[in-house]
Amino acid sequence: MTDIKRRTFLKGLTALGAAATASSSLPAFAVGGLSWENFFQKHYKKMTSEDKKKVFSRIKREIKNEYKVDATVSDPQPIPGVKFAYALNLSLCNGNRKCVEACVKENNQSRDPQIQYIKVLEIDRGTLNLEKGNRYYEGEVPKKNKYYMPVQCNQCDNPPCVKVCPVKATWKEVDGIVVIDYDWCIGCRYCQVACPYEARSFNFADPKIPQDEINPNQSYLSNRIRPRGVMEKCTFCLHRTRQGRYPACLEACPTGARKFGNILDPTSDVYKILKEKHTFVLKEELNTIPQFFYYVSD
Repeated sequence: MTDIKRRTFLKGLTALGAAATASSSLPAFAVGGLSWENFFQKHYKKMTSEDKKKVFSRIKREIKNEYKVDATVSDPQPIPGVKFAYALNLSLCNGNRKCVEACVKENNQSRDPQIQYIKVLEIDRGTLNLEKGNRYYEGEVPKKNKYYMPVQCNQCDNPPCVKVCPVKATWKEVDGIVVIDYDWCIGCRYCQVACPYEARSFNFADPKIPQDEINPNQSYLSNRIRPRGVMEKCTFCLHRTRQGRYPACLEACPTGARKFGNILDPTSDVYKILKEKHTFVLKEELNTIPQFFYYVSD
């Protein structure tokens, strides 16, 4: 994986232009080991099928060279008529963090420095003060007079993170998932500041993942191994959910606290929960319109 990013390219554009003028034959790897193919890659939304094929092949080569793993890079598209949403029963969540562990493994998150898309807060019963929630609790769970609230990307319908991105590297897909083109991200971290749920992480260093723990089934917009210097976040495991599977965090939950599905489908769990239960979202007053709902058992 290379350390050089598009922002470096922009800063050095003049120098590169001069070098190109001086030579009619550009080398395959011109600056710091970064290929010209990567430098001039199009934004995801502007890539043709042939463009994507070339980019995905390059990514597979990079993963093979860096991590010695044969990976696949897919590009599952949104399913027509589907808008994903999550519902979490706070009465059932016991703070075991199995969801966090499954998410880390499924989405190839760095172990050092540690990146986790889900944070589970231990909160005093009778309160809803997230700022005083303890993310680093230890010992057996659940503890007396405590409840547990997992927090992750809310896949907002009105996402402030998208609005502040100066290069349009992040956007909301038609199925409700907010995604990031990691190859287009310049690492400015504006989106991280804008997110009221602290759901975005910045990759400060080259990700370290044990070779035998790398998930080789990767997707361009979700769980492929991210390079240093970019933002990353939960994508509702779109490489799974767009294939008709559940997110890894849901499958790992031993208490059944998590429900996921198509909010437009009257037969789905989330549709029924929103219709029958008293649900709430975090920081509703900000009008971000989250698609991650919480509720308690009757």
